[in-house]
Amino acid sequence: MIDVICMGEAMVELSLASDPGGRAAVGFAGDTLNTAIYLKRQAPGLDIAYATCLGRDPLSDQMVAMMQSEALDCSLVARHDSRLPGLYAISTDAAGERSFYYWRDSSAARQMLAPGALDFDRLGRARILYLSAITLAILPEGHRQAFLDWVPGYRAGGGLLAFDSNYRPRLWPDEATARAAVAAAWRQTDIALPSVDDEMALFGDATEAAVLDRLAGYGLTSGALKRGAAGPLALDGSAAGPFPPAPRVIDSTAAGDSFNGGYLGARLTGATEAGALAAGHALAARVVGAKGAILPRDTAPPPAEGAT
Repeated sequence: MIDVICMGEAMVELSLASDPGGRAAVGFAGDTLNTAIYLKRQAPGLDIAYATCLGRDPLSDQMVAMMQSEALDCSLVARHDSRLPGLYAISTDAAGERSFYYWRDSSAARQMLAPGALDFDRLGRARILYLSAITLAILPEGHRQAFLDWVPGYRAGGGLLAFDSNYRPRLWPDEATARAAVAAAWRQTDIALPSVDDEMALFGDATEAAVLDRLAGYGLTSGALKRGAAGPLALDGSAAGPFPPAPRVIDSTAAGDSFNGGYLGARLTGATEAGALAAGHALAARVVGAKGAILPRDTAPPPAEGAT
């Protein structure tokens, strides 16, 4: 068994310079990969694997090497003979808000559940399987439905599903398809990590209270509602802030992903719910104060107080 398998798309990241003519920094990231890295840093004693599909090109090789340098288990990284990893560029405005530009329509990750790539028996080795709505969005419709049909059996066997409804409208054919897929995932989720703005955008909830009521209607009582600078709320109502705001915001990339990693890492190593919320918020506050999705290792925070 593997403690946590994070499943999704790892991409080549170009972080654009703010000054005209400046060079772009090249890195590797992706929402579930970011969470996997921060989760492993937060809880180094846990076995964390990353499940995806990459190419057989030099960039894919470098990406696997980066994952291994973060002590991630890469045994579930499938390789595609002809496809390449996706690529995205980020630009940020003066307030640190980001804009994304993608080249991913033919990425290898879209074929992660194709025959000869990942199979459900291998994914079923996870005590916790973590993914996001981006993971669902990039899968072909038949692969996505096959995955959603498999999840009840996985959970019946003792596995837990952790899910973040990371909503990116451009990845979906239409809003109705996205709503149906995300709602189906929520109904099977054991640890929920929604963001209030994503939920409002996708489901049309007018208020935070409406978001919480709808999530409760799915039976979700474990996890955290992310609210940006306002700080998270425990979905079981047991804990909330106040949480100090980030000292500065340079780049909001991976704010939610890092929260997920910090929260899960603390929770899975013995922290209280309040401690897990605080750990996730503190990590996200550090991440938004630096450029890019992944903090250099020497600036990563130590494990949360109260975790073992």
